[in-house]
Amino acid sequence: MLHLLRMAYRNLGRNRRRSLFSALALGLGLALLLLMASVVRGEYRDAMLASITLQTGHLQVRAQSYDEDKTSLAWEDLVENPERIATQIASLPPVKAATPRLFASGILVKGDETAGVRIIGIDPLSEANAPYREGVIEGEFLTPEDREGILIGHSLASKLNLKAGDQVHLMVNTSDGEVNEQLFTLRGIYATQFPSYDEVHVFMPLAKAQAITLTENHASIIFVLLHDQEQTQAVVDALQTSQYQVKTWEEMNLLLVQTEQFSRAYMVLFYLIVLAITATVIVNTLVMAVFERTREIGILSALGMRGTRVIALFFAESSLLTLGGIVLGLVIGGIAVAYAAKYGFYIGDFGTTGILIRERLYGYLIPSDVITLTIIAFIVTLLGSLYPALLAARLDPVEALRGGK
Repeated sequence: MLHLLRMAYRNLGRNRRRSLFSALALGLGLALLLLMASVVRGEYRDAMLASITLQTGHLQVRAQSYDEDKTSLAWEDLVENPERIATQIASLPPVKAATPRLFASGILVKGDETAGVRIIGIDPLSEANAPYREGVIEGEFLTPEDREGILIGHSLASKLNLKAGDQVHLMVNTSDGEVNEQLFTLRGIYATQFPSYDEVHVFMPLAKAQAITLTENHASIIFVLLHDQEQTQAVVDALQTSQYQVKTWEEMNLLLVQTEQFSRAYMVLFYLIVLAITATVIVNTLVMAVFERTREIGILSALGMRGTRVIALFFAESSLLTLGGIVLGLVIGGIAVAYAAKYGFYIGDFGTTGILIRERLYGYLIPSDVITLTIIAFIVTLLGSLYPALLAARLDPVEALRGGK
């Protein structure tokens, strides 16, 4: 085998430029796929993390009749004594934070301009609100005692040309089906890096939200964050009760989970297509080598080299080219992925609903993706090299000697 590798290395060295460009073609294809795999995984990771942190939590405790699509404020659809229940949940060791939240629909009015918004009543002191507290870019965060202040997103503030300290009218649906209206002051403006989210969500202290919606001592959900996502089912088992329903992050992000599963299947097919295209460059190189070395192959066959040895020789050449291409691909791809992980790629605001997408896509690559792509690249290229290897092995020694003159 060592002898075959030496022969293969020598044969490839006869036309170094062609061999280099063949390996480079495979390397660029592999690098592109590494970059794409990192961006797809990075976007899914960011979207899921953002959804859990901003929207769903790891768990939600709700009334059995609660329907999140209707944003019901009827008392029978809400959680009674939410602070007490949240305190009980927070006492469980795996729980990082448990806090009541109240959702309501409303309209924000500034002069002649209006915007439909989703109002969220929160406990400003809860650790679960860290993304908004840390994301304040103008003004200040809310306090529990505030009865006239609200917090809005940067996208909404830009849309209505608002700044911290401005006063706006807010019309809010109530539990009895009526509408309450009040003049509020913008205490602060936050940014989460998800413009579509920032454009529709308005925050106020939970006590004020309960008062304006006529839902005293009730909340829509108990929002729960865990220290370790893997502990989700254990906490669900501990919270099971006939009075309330407990939803997990997977159930609440079903669209995102299904999209990620579909993208994985699609990407495997895409990997095969791209690598098959790049592998043809190496296959063409070996086919050209067969015709250039027809006389040499004939001599080797006449001296007793069997067809299997000829096939093994071309497989050795293909393996060396593939290994060279993989090394180049890992180097180039590693640089590209490092750039994507640090700086990302700006795509703007898609305005997507249901899935949170940043303005920039960041890469995130895991070892299993690298190993999978490397193995696929090696296998696809070796399968492609089967044709020139068989072509060389089937040459008739006599005809090969004549054809080489």
